[in-house]
Amino acid sequence: MPVNPHVRAARDFLVKHREDYETAVKGFSWPELPLYNFATDWFDGLAEERPDDTALWVIDSERQTRLSFADLASRSVAAAHWLSSCGLRRGDRLLLVLGNVVPLWEIMLAAIRLGVVVIPATPQLSAADLADRVDRGGVAMVIADATDVAKFALIRSGSIRAAVGEPTDADLSAGWLSYADSAGHLGRDPHFPGASKARDPLLLYFTSGTTAQPKLVEHTQVSYPIGHLSTMYWMGLRPGDVHLNISSPGWAKHAWSNFFSPWLAGATVLVYNYDRFDPAELLQVLERAGVTTFCAPPTVWRMLVQTDLTQVPASLREVLSAGEPLNPEVIARVEQAWGLTIRDGYGQTETSAQVGNPPGAPIKPGSMGRPLPGFQVVLLDPATGAESETEGELCLRLEPRPLPLMTGYKERAEQFDDEKNGAAFAGDVYHTGDVVSRDAEGYLTYVGRADDVFKASDYRISPFELESVLIEHAAVAEAAVVPAPDALRLAVPKAYIVLASGFSPDSETARSILAYVREQLAPYKRIRRIEFAELPKTVSGKIRRVELRAGEMSREHRSSAEFWDSDFEF
Repeated sequence: MPVNPHVRAARDFLVKHREDYETAVKGFSWPELPLYNFATDWFDGLAEERPDDTALWVIDSERQTRLSFADLASRSVAAAHWLSSCGLRRGDRLLLVLGNVVPLWEIMLAAIRLGVVVIPATPQLSAADLADRVDRGGVAMVIADATDVAKFALIRSGSIRAAVGEPTDADLSAGWLSYADSAGHLGRDPHFPGASKARDPLLLYFTSGTTAQPKLVEHTQVSYPIGHLSTMYWMGLRPGDVHLNISSPGWAKHAWSNFFSPWLAGATVLVYNYDRFDPAELLQVLERAGVTTFCAPPTVWRMLVQTDLTQVPASLREVLSAGEPLNPEVIARVEQAWGLTIRDGYGQTETSAQVGNPPGAPIKPGSMGRPLPGFQVVLLDPATGAESETEGELCLRLEPRPLPLMTGYKERAEQFDDEKNGAAFAGDVYHTGDVVSRDAEGYLTYVGRADDVFKASDYRISPFELESVLIEHAAVAEAAVVPAPDALRLAVPKAYIVLASGFSPDSETARSILAYVREQLAPYKRIRRIEFAELPKTVSGKIRRVELRAGEMSREHRSSAEFWDSDFEF
């Protein structure tokens, strides 16, 4: 079956105008399709057109696996027949708990073929986390790695269970099925009964929960499978590219950059698995694999700039960052070493990439770019709801509704969360919860989560702005700024700091950091306290400032590991 012509036309338009932002924004519109299935209406078409091109390339420490588009199409058809033989039906929900192993991509494509709703989950989740997903997700089937079977021992549900890898005899006796049996369905008919309606659910994502308990986000057969055309455009992906994205399965960014966006472009998905992250090893993979486009979260970029960047991967054309804002200092170091500018982008689990710096567009240091094709952005004052030209909560207009936007938050898989949706869609816009500033040319700069921005001496403080200054100091590897109660100023900025290698958590280091920020920041923004500590993070790697903030609010005494600017003479 050929690729859907309407999606192809939209894709080709964005690829053609990848370095012409104005034309791309003005001329692009989302395809309107009543029926759509990414596996049959797009991926199988790639398998027909380019059967021998590499679709998936997985590099492990001891081996590597390469599958062509034709190979992966065939294997996913077999997996779909196997899922059907297990009893899974259109609309059923599948909890998929796998690392970056080949079956992950086979099963994702298979589930899409069948119209099964996938709940991706990282293997890093605890048994309690998984129990919550099984319960709130109304899960009909669980597929997990054989090494994680024990996590489900106390979860009582009627769901079908299957293991990838080598389940033990005890696991099989306990009712676990073996995914290896799917190979017995190779060569079967690729057609399945029924059709996928565009608005049928396809994905249920639990958010990473940086400020609250994880929310349950529903996406459709088109919102991610077609909506990630905007992500493809921001990344600058072209047919034939080799795209490497550092991301853990189970989170939306993995679907963004390891599944939909590269294959919408007709590119190779390259996956690099490592036991322990080694920046030098990563650079060697970029070179050996001929990577053309590379995306990594800020944490990886911060580690990379602490290693030797003199060897520039020859094939590399585009370098990107997403997940959290990337500090300008890191961008400058990579540009100086490689002559390539890390292009920041912004989106959420609830959407595809909605703001970004596309290829060829002028880049302003610290800015996350401009609205991407298919999105209309408006800034609203968080307190009054009035429109602002300069600063406010980033919101998306709903007329017309952007295709990549979620259908809404669910309380449980079968029930929408009216309270959360009422807040998210209040006033005929979608509220992202992120505060940004906008300059005269429309460039947006991240200020912080609406929940993270705070006041000190009646001045509004952006944690990200202060963290960007801190990261410029050689001793600081990572930092998180939160308000600390203060009798005089109500609150003062306090920084929790992870030190770079070679620096000691002592008063000399603290004085050096505090002296530096005094030189760089206006008096009302000064960081008044610092504490050397590990940063609490979600399992997806995002800093949980809410946890640090709560700790400060409940603290009765000064920590012994804490240093105040009043301790020193400057």
